[in-house]
Amino acid sequence: MGEHTAKEIRIYADGASMGNPGPAGIGIVVEDENGNVLLTMSKPIGDVTANIAEYMALIEALKVARRYRVERVVINCDSELVVRQVNGDYAVRSKELLKLHKQVLKLRERFKECIIRHIPKSENKRAHNLAQVAIASQSAT
Repeated sequence: MGEHTAKEIRIYADGASMGNPGPAGIGIVVEDENGNVLLTMSKPIGDVTANIAEYMALIEALKVARRYRVERVVINCDSELVVRQVNGDYAVRSKELLKLHKQVLKLRERFKECIIRHIPKSENKRAHNLAQVAIASQSAT
């Protein structure tokens, strides 16, 4: 994994929660610049709110991105709130989210170029489905 030397990777990240809070999971899809899937991840994260799940997905995406030697990382998320908060457009008022927000900013600093952008849910179906699988696996135990 760490030997990949593409110029850019694109990551699709999604967090989902069944209830608010409730069983939650994250899903991540990593692609190279040609759209080839390099990695998929589905991970249960316990009982949290939807916004916390979205932040946790973004944090995991940033950690995964460190495995690749690339010049540019583009992370796509369908949570407008989270994307606008980490890009400085919205203030973070929740103490819980503020801790996660600070973690995102710190992880983001490690990259030469790291773009975090909002995409419609319709463009994030693979990551969303992986988050749902993580929730289901947690509920089944």
